[in-house]
Amino acid sequence: MKTLFFLLIVSALFSCDKELEFTVSNPTNLVRTDEVIVLTRAELAKKTELPANQLPVIKVGEDVLAPSQVDDLDGDGEWDEVVLLLDFAANETKQFEVDFVNKEDYPEFEKRTNLRLGIHQEDGSYKEVDSYQAPSCKQGFKIIAQGEGVSWENDKIAFRDYFDCRNVKDLFAKRLPGMIIDKIHTPEMGSYHNLADWGMDVLHCGSSLGSGGLAILENDSLYRLGSTDVYEYQKIVEGPVRSVFELRYKGWEVDGKMLEAVERISIYPGKYWFESDVTFIGCPVGSQIVTGIVTSHLKRKPFEFKTGDFQCIGTHDVQSLNNDELGMAVIVPLSGVGKIGRTSNIDFFKLGYQTVISKSFSNIISQTYYIGQKCQSGVSAKHYFFSVWGLDKNQWKTEKGFIKYIAEEAEKLSNPVKVL
Repeated sequence: MKTLFFLLIVSALFSCDKELEFTVSNPTNLVRTDEVIVLTRAELAKKTELPANQLPVIKVGEDVLAPSQVDDLDGDGEWDEVVLLLDFAANETKQFEVDFVNKEDYPEFEKRTNLRLGIHQEDGSYKEVDSYQAPSCKQGFKIIAQGEGVSWENDKIAFRDYFDCRNVKDLFAKRLPGMIIDKIHTPEMGSYHNLADWGMDVLHCGSSLGSGGLAILENDSLYRLGSTDVYEYQKIVEGPVRSVFELRYKGWEVDGKMLEAVERISIYPGKYWFESDVTFIGCPVGSQIVTGIVTSHLKRKPFEFKTGDFQCIGTHDVQSLNNDELGMAVIVPLSGVGKIGRTSNIDFFKLGYQTVISKSFSNIISQTYYIGQKCQSGVSAKHYFFSVWGLDKNQWKTEKGFIKYIAEEAEKLSNPVKVL
């Protein structure tokens, strides 16, 4: 009876007799789980007249709904894209149908991505905000955010970017698939520095770029994207299938020049990586956008290799704060690869270059393995940052297992699912 009742509800959702059918194909011999497919409003409008005040939903098979969400990316009050998740066997081709439902009838799917910027309140609580501008360190250093930063996660891993002049990315490793960033710095979670059922904060960042922080390479010198006049967070979309936000910077001084920057970060279910589109405005000719990986606890040699359409750099070692295996990597498109290098391990804070005294933090980057990309003013450069934890899965206990995953994901990104 429960199955029959569910099918009746699903059937009742659909309001249009005419259904739009799409064919989708996996062009690789890899199994693809939780594959994200995006259909734009324009693509659907070419096939049918879009009904007013209704939203697209996705049917796969007989009355089965694929997890999806409808996103307004430009904030004009009208949806721009429908995003869905599908699973594929190797070289599989399948069909799905698009129909439309009233806004109030849009189905609710399991939430597998999440964003949060919680601002500290006088009563000790944290209020979640969709946009906010951090105070400048020029007015004195102050932690204002829950977990000290902007946080994002999926069911596999969680990240944060310190919402202050440090602007270093950090990560939380997970043992369980639940969403955890809403609970950071609350009595329910306790200290995230201690191993718990869900996982823990596994990374020591220091004055490095942490897990994918940003810098610019100019005349063989690295300048951290930090201590800017303006540092702003803006949520774009948040949902079960993807979450997207921007970090926006103005008043960034680099070797006497003033630059601006925007980083758009997207995260999807089931992936051990996030996607970053970085745009520097005013970057000098010949300069490079740089991202990197902290090496402070690294004892083994880092690795690099080409895979698919990408260049990879990475590390794998017993380097987590739980004293177990942690792998981190970055892949960037081969078409824009710049310098690959490693900074010194000098503690510049002890030498007097002290940006945030309470955190022993220096704005001069050290203990970082990095990769550059060509910088064109106003043109975005894309990269993907990976991280895995040995306590989560046996495959992650070896460098070989981590590299295998990176290579497979790079092949998928190089050969996206074809929508016909």
